[in-house]
Amino acid sequence: MSLYNRYVLPWVIRKSCASKPIRKQREKVVPLAEGRVLEIGAGGGLNFPHYVKSKVDMVLGLDISAELLDLAEEQAARARVPFESVLLDAASIPLERNEVDTVLVTYSLCSIDDLEPALNEMYRVLKPSGKLIFCEHGVAPDIQVSRMQRALTPLWRRFGGGCRLDRDLPGEIEKAGFQIRWLEQMYLPGTWRVVGWNSWGVAKTSV
Repeated sequence: MSLYNRYVLPWVIRKSCASKPIRKQREKVVPLAEGRVLEIGAGGGLNFPHYVKSKVDMVLGLDISAELLDLAEEQAARARVPFESVLLDAASIPLERNEVDTVLVTYSLCSIDDLEPALNEMYRVLKPSGKLIFCEHGVAPDIQVSRMQRALTPLWRRFGGGCRLDRDLPGEIEKAGFQIRWLEQMYLPGTWRVVGWNSWGVAKTSV
């Protein structure tokens, strides 16, 4: 692991993902989590202030960064939310089928290399009565913006921890077999449009 990825990138991710517009998005979706929760990309712990403690039994936080998971543990303790960290890639989740009530993913699907198997794993571990809660940035509907996103993505990935600007994440979620039950989208106010197109909602594995 390079010095940039170990020491600089965690700070960059935490700083950029803690901005006011993104914090407002977290406030919309995180309180929907309940029961046994698997949080994908939990490193940094930015969601913990927004969990409703009375609704959550346990948060299993999965991330590939040990440094970010250390921060998540600190935030979980501060928020008094039961937490267990899992240092592993989302493409291989060490849980049994139908084991969690909620899968929560915020601003993480953009940076998963093997997205299809990762989404398949989320589908596998989620109970039939459970829900996938997501909030992500992605490819914009405006042609000029999306062209810029595609042009910038190779360089952006290199310095942004693998983050892709040009993914249609609601589309990828549906391709994995999820049924999106609620979806909202907009450009976040006060953000650069190239990174500002947001999609958030709830998906289920069955009707």
